[in-house]
Amino acid sequence: MFLSSNNFILLVFREKETSPDLSAETGARVILGNPCQLEGNLASMESSGSHQPETTATNLNADPLAITQHYTILNDLHPELSSLQELALRGSWRSILDKVSRARSLSLLRYPHDHLLYLSFNVLALTKLRRFSDALEDIDSLENLDSPSYCYESYPHLYPNRSGSMVPFSLRWLHAQLPSKLGKRQETLDRLYLLLVRVKSQFMIKSKSSNSLDVSVSVWKRREEFVIGTIISHHLSQKEFGVCLALIRDMISGDANNPTLLSKLGYAQMQFGDLEGAKASFDKVRELVHVNGSGAELLSEVGMKNLVSRNKALIYMVGKDYVSAVREYEECIERDGLDVVAINNKAICLMYLRDLSDSIKVLENALERVPTVAVNETLVVNLIGLLVLLPMILMPPALEFKDASLLEWYLVATVYLVDCC
Repeated sequence: MFLSSNNFILLVFREKETSPDLSAETGARVILGNPCQLEGNLASMESSGSHQPETTATNLNADPLAITQHYTILNDLHPELSSLQELALRGSWRSILDKVSRARSLSLLRYPHDHLLYLSFNVLALTKLRRFSDALEDIDSLENLDSPSYCYESYPHLYPNRSGSMVPFSLRWLHAQLPSKLGKRQETLDRLYLLLVRVKSQFMIKSKSSNSLDVSVSVWKRREEFVIGTIISHHLSQKEFGVCLALIRDMISGDANNPTLLSKLGYAQMQFGDLEGAKASFDKVRELVHVNGSGAELLSEVGMKNLVSRNKALIYMVGKDYVSAVREYEECIERDGLDVVAINNKAICLMYLRDLSDSIKVLENALERVPTVAVNETLVVNLIGLLVLLPMILMPPALEFKDASLLEWYLVATVYLVDCC
């Protein structure tokens, strides 16, 4: 979620952006580098592909997709998927396209779920490269995502005693999100609301099932929050604040002591000018974190402290107390050098303080120091905007460029000099 200020983007909350959850809809546990990271979950399979899953129920544990199997490595679902995950974490999207193309051409994808997993990576990579038409075309090459062809029951010899859809959650999310990238916002909203209905249904089923593991219930709960967060972002972009508040309050009604949800409520309230309401929401977050210690299961201790500090900084920014806001963001960065929200917003505060040079340095240093975290669209767009703005401010007042090409040369040369300093 973000706030737009003129041509610069102020981050207020950033969902983790590694790679979407590619686990299918059986609720199976996929443990990756960070088991709490919903959007970063991918899945893969361990053997070379020559192993055939056992077809007898007594050998169910031999099936790498068995519901009783707890995955500890990515290759429990498909060979080389861990390497795709590593490429995604590094942002090597073209390498992912090459790897998927190679796997397809060499017929390395032997099971139905293999094709869906690799397709998900391919669509994700195309989306990250802003090839939205190609990404949507790739998804449209499939049948209806709810087709029986993508259900485990259709392949009893491969997936004994399994039922449900094998379509990765991330593929459904990308299928819903992509039309908006091509100007079809209403189609995206329609698909997102349908996805939300599906996720809520699965969450209710898992919650009522006596055989469900707690991790399965929590996964579907996080997916529900993720989809609602996406919907809220679309409504916020169109200043549809009433809908946003209704959605957030609906989430909070089921989890009243969630500091992250309360912070999102404060962000939405700030968007339409309810500053007192935002302060009240942020005060509730501070009380929950510092007094009751709530949220420990959602964020680390450092993460909770940074959440409170970032909320305070936003209030300072609204009051145009940019010096105090910078101080809060610096404390966040000292506690967690990977806090890209604090890094981005500190740079924006410095810009408002007319310290463009230091503002640019903050973003450039982040890109050099933690590129896998800092290379995100918001931060890069802001850096480009600052680099374009700086030479305009430094341009001598008496200097007039009647030739557009000469002006372009001046801007490029000045940016080059700034880059070399």
